[in-house]
Amino acid sequence: MPNDNALRTPPATRARQLWFPAGRPGVGALPEHAARIGLGTWWTDHPLRPRAATVSCAGYAVLAGDPCATDPGGLAHLAHCYVVAPDRFLPLLGRAFERIGPWERMIWAHRGSVPFVRLAPAITVRPLAVADASAVRALGPDFAWITESWGGPAGLVASGRGWGAFRDGRLLSLACTLFAGSRYEDIAVATLPAERGRGLASACVRALCADITARGRIPSWTCSRDNHPSRHLAAKSGFQLIHAYVHYALGAPVAGCRPSMGAARP
Repeated sequence: MPNDNALRTPPATRARQLWFPAGRPGVGALPEHAARIGLGTWWTDHPLRPRAATVSCAGYAVLAGDPCATDPGGLAHLAHCYVVAPDRFLPLLGRAFERIGPWERMIWAHRGSVPFVRLAPAITVRPLAVADASAVRALGPDFAWITESWGGPAGLVASGRGWGAFRDGRLLSLACTLFAGSRYEDIAVATLPAERGRGLASACVRALCADITARGRIPSWTCSRDNHPSRHLAAKSGFQLIHAYVHYALGAPVAGCRPSMGAARP
């Protein structure tokens, strides 16, 4: 059963070795990213002898281990997350949350070159600098998701993992590493609606992929099966499909199913 000591104790090293191996693409890089930058939230059923564990960051979570090792209340902190979990956890998740929505996802890996894109002369594509935090913030709340894995705009620009397309000092499109692992860096891209179709996203992705490759890592790309614009951009940017999976959009905790223990940052 869950133990209150887990409120204060980071997950055991053994749990990470067993369930969150290094070198995975896509959301599989989340545990490495969270452990390295200290922004993720970890949970284990027991601080010393864990049999189940989760790690969450930026609204995504990975769940592993033995579903019999916890009760539904132990997972309440995952409410409104997108969770990757083995099928054996589905009955437990069904008891813990009011809604579980399956969502088919695809992971792509960079296997080729990104075509050069000729942009308008007024456009400059460059790495994001610390002074660009306000420009990233000015994209508005609809774009906040792309910085959450770094703790916000300031964290993203300080990470050195983002490229932007600018016109007259205004950020129009950006591509960045969402989760940085030891082998793969899973990337994300966003462009202002009025600026789409002009090659800005492709140019940012091209620059970011070159940067990641220079670091000795492989760019990966994760998107919904139904997101055809994202799939098209991935394919034309030199990515190839390597894996398809399902993650689950969780709703609110079931009434009366409240945390029997908390979660602890590493």
